[in-house]
Formats: sequence, structure tokens, C-alpha cells
Amino acid sequence: MTTAAFTADTEARFAVARHVADAVLFEGYVLYPYRASAAKNRLRWQFGVLVPPSWSAATEEHDFQLTECLMEPRTGAELAVELRFLRAQRRTVEELSPDGTFTPTGELHLADRVLVDWDEGVEERVTLAVAVGDLRGDGTVLPFARPAAEEVEEVTGPDGRVLGRLVRRREHVSGTLRISAAELDGPYRVERLSVTVENTSTWTAGQGADRHAALPHSLVATHVLLRLDAGSFLSMTDPPEWAGGAVAACRNLRTWPVLAGEPDHDDLMLSSPIILEDHPAIAPESPGALYDATEIDEILALRTAALTDEEKREARGTDARAAAVIELADTMPPEVLERLHGAVRSLRTVTGPPKPAGNVLEPETPWWDPGGDTGVDPGSDHVLVDGRAVRAGSRVLLRPRLRRTDAQDLFLDGRSALVEAVLHDVDGGIHIAVTVEDDPGADVRREQGRFLYFQPDEVEAREDA
Repeated sequence: MTTAAFTADTEARFAVARHVADAVLFEGYVLYPYRASAAKNRLRWQFGVLVPPSWSAATEEHDFQLTECLMEPRTGAELAVELRFLRAQRRTVEELSPDGTFTPTGELHLADRVLVDWDEGVEERVTLAVAVGDLRGDGTVLPFARPAAEEVEEVTGPDGRVLGRLVRRREHVSGTLRISAAELDGPYRVERLSVTVENTSTWTAGQGADRHAALPHSLVATHVLLRLDAGSFLSMTDPPEWAGGAVAACRNLRTWPVLAGEPDHDDLMLSSPIILEDHPAIAPESPGALYDATEIDEILALRTAALTDEEKREARGTDARAAAVIELADTMPPEVLERLHGAVRSLRTVTGPPKPAGNVLEPETPWWDPGGDTGVDPGSDHVLVDGRAVRAGSRVLLRPRLRRTDAQDLFLDGRSALVEAVLHDVDGGIHIAVTVEDDPGADVRREQGRFLYFQPDEVEAREDA
């Protein structure tokens, strides 16, 4: 077992996986409009937070995460592990007083930014390389710690005169990485790998303590990268049929492991607090980290560019990464922005038997064309509801189901509606398109094809239909 640097080959493989792992590490780190004063930036650190044991005991938050996955190591294989997390570094702003002392201030105005108090994220890594054979039985345990520290940065004006300073404080954090492997019974040489990350910080949650006080002692956005130098991991999302039972028996608490890297490789695994698909990838059109995966890059870039100069000054002073986002939006070339508007990864035709055209086989109409399936016709198709045929022109009573509806649909319970079409989706589902009979905008909806949709068990056929 060693905590030394990885081999060049392993480091190169981890570099591939870190493209996505970095997005996990900084997901939600600072959100548009990238200002500390924004409401959604006041409650931070939502993913993969492992709090100190004393805070876990007092709340519903947790101090550990567990990953279990399956691997097929070859003889003599070595497992490389990289644990990654953020530490919340508390930054406070102090202003230089006339008497030469520094005093805390809410904000410090500079020519290009407004500096404010803020929690910065400092990336930490814990690395481990161990022979798979050494993991069987009790496995291996690696304690780790990061000491408390304080750094001071002077803030000067354009003339070089000191205006204030930034004081950055990091608290002591400690944890444990536990790894073990167990060979499973059966004809296949497969092992269950278990990785536990635990926060063991000794900070005590005193009376009146809150989450804000606990965060500097927490491991934030905690995730693990795994790599086998000889062998492979099995997909936990789409395992081979023979491994289905063993995958179902694996326990994953507050994390989920997926295959990482290129789709044709299975030597990497990313265990993330955010559920991902196998072989996740960052879109090549993405111009840089925008820290909000629930948004579209194009929308974020346009919104950011539209911020006022004063809003941009505050965003630049909030965080260095926020300042980089502002710079990115302000300097993005038109051709880069154009790429964000949309991309087609691939095109393929899904169709029935081809028809001959001379010596060339030409496909029929593709499946996504409305005329591609002549076996269905929304205007004349029907569906049986309580033994009665319901089709375009039928009148029904709406009975939305609680299990798959929203408040707006519930307001329509018991209302009479006119069936406009009966539609079949590509998965075999049936949907009844309707307009509410006393809706004054029904004609407009009909003209634009903007109907309300219900399933057959959510309507009742009217006697006068």
C-alpha cells in the first residue's frame, strides 16, 4: 500500500475521468447570478457533504458514504483510489482603519469588484494504490487529516496603497478511507469491492451551533475515482445477466458508482453523490465551468453577459471562479456562442424493411416523421374506456390520478372535455388529447395543437358522447 504518486499510466487514465469528476466536485459551487447576495448562494454545499460525527448525531446529515461495486481483477492487479473533496475555506474581508489596524467590514469596494465575506472551496485529494490481493479479508484502512491554517492577502488600490485584507481560515478535518474486497461464489471470477469514506473530525457541535458552523469541518462534494491496472469493473446500471443478483446485493449509501472514461473502456469507476449514467461526458461545446448543471450553457452565458456592470463587480468580488465565469461570458466569441445553440451527435434511421430502388436499398420514412407509421391515425384511432370507444369528437369527464398529476390537473377533476385525438407513443403508451369544453381559449389551443393530455384510466366516457 502506498500514498505516493500514481504511475504515469494511472495518472493519464484518472485525468480522463476528472473531466466529469470536476463537474461533480464543483456542482452548485456558485450559482447564477454568481453573487454572494443572491438567495440561492446563501445556502450552499448540497451534494456529497460528510459532516463531523457530532453534527451527524444531532441532525439528519451523515458522516460517511459507502460504495460497493463489482470488479473482475486479473492476477496481480493493483487498485488505484483517488478520494476527492472540498474544504470550506472561510474568507472574511477586513478594512484598513486610519489608526493602522484592520477591522472586519461587510464589503470592500474596489474599482473592478466588490469584495465580500464568502466561503471558498479548496480541493483536497487522498490517494492510495494497493494490490487487490491485499484487500481481501479485513482490507486496508487509510486515516488522513488536513491541519488548520490561516492565510492573509493584502488588498491594494490602483496606486498600490493598502486598502484592506482578506483573511482565509481553514479548520482541521480528518477522515478515514476503508477499502476491502470479497470474492463471490460462482463460476465467474468476480469480487465485490467496498469503499467507505468517513469524516472523523473531532469538532464538537456546541449549544446554538448550526450547519454554517459545521461546514468548515466537513468533507464537501465527496467522491471517489477507482482504477484497475489489470481487469475491469462491471456496470452497476446495466450489468450482464449473470451478475444481476450480485449487483442487487451491493449497498451504496449516499453515492452511486458508474463506469467512467471512454465508452470502450471499463477500467475506471466514478462513485458520485450525484447519480450519473455510465461513461458520462462533458459536452464538447461547453465553453467552461458554469457551476450549474441544471441549466443550459447557452442560457447561462447569455444571462451572465446581460448582468449590469454593478452586478458583475459584485460577482467578480464574490469568488475567483465566479470572476472567471464573468470573464468567459464577456469575451466569448460569437462562433463559440453559436455552438451552444444545439448539436446533433448522430443520425440514424429507425425503420421497417427497406425497399429496393435499382441496386440501392433506400429506407422507408424514418420513425420520427408523423407519416412514418401508417398503422396509426390520431384523428380516427380509438381507445376503449369502460367498454366504450373513445375517439376524436367524443366527450369525456376528466378524472386525473394523484400518482401522476400536478395541481393544475387536479383543478380539472370532473370537468367535461372534448377529445381531439388519440395518440400512441413509441413505447406503446396511449394518450388522449383533449380541450376543456368551457375553456374560452379552446379554439386557439385547437389551432395551435396545444392540448391537455390524459391517459385512458384518467377519463370517463360520457353517456352523451
